[in-house]
Amino acid sequence: MAALDRVKVLVLGDSGVGKSSLVHLLCHNQVLGNPSWTVGCSVDVRIHDYKEGTPEEKTYYIELWDVGGSVGSATSVKSTRAVFYNLLNGIILVHDLTNKKSSQNLYRWSLEALNRDVAPTGVLVTNGDYDREQFGDNQIPLLVIGTKLDQIPETKRNEVLTRTAFLAEDFNAEEINLDCTNPRYLAAGSSNAVKLSRFFDKVIEKRYFLRDGNQVCHFS
Repeated sequence: MAALDRVKVLVLGDSGVGKSSLVHLLCHNQVLGNPSWTVGCSVDVRIHDYKEGTPEEKTYYIELWDVGGSVGSATSVKSTRAVFYNLLNGIILVHDLTNKKSSQNLYRWSLEALNRDVAPTGVLVTNGDYDREQFGDNQIPLLVIGTKLDQIPETKRNEVLTRTAFLAEDFNAEEINLDCTNPRYLAAGSSNAVKLSRFFDKVIEKRYFLRDGNQVCHFS
């Protein structure tokens, strides 16, 4: 059997938002029993069927790079992380729905990865304003995932989801909100599973089929 082609997807966000639990759920469809802090970077692999159910279906490896979430602004911290940002094909931005700061810091994480040579030192949000031009030329597919949905009381859920909905719009990305301790949020056929599959398809297309907006030949 020929080796599968692969793409590299970064999983970024603050410490404690549940990135490791999310990656484990995505790759193994199981809850991570005893999550621990990620030091440096941890890599896991998901098998994905591109354009599943069509004549173009093909299986790929999705490498999920779970990058440690320290938000220290020290140059040494950023330069250490920068090595993980090379040759990326997609980014999953993860925030904790119960932690507003983690949502704001997604701007910082995305810009650090996309512009690693000129990474900002602070959160690029002022009074709720956002400069969309910072992502105007971005060609890397993004997906926003909010975790710990189960920890928000039903009476406050609409308020919180309304507050975080602007993230997807700002990043020109789809949004998934879930509880990483419950696999049903990514059950086959669910809207979240469809969004996730669509994101991975887009990452694969950018890597193997599109160049400067034009389709290119890809040989197995």
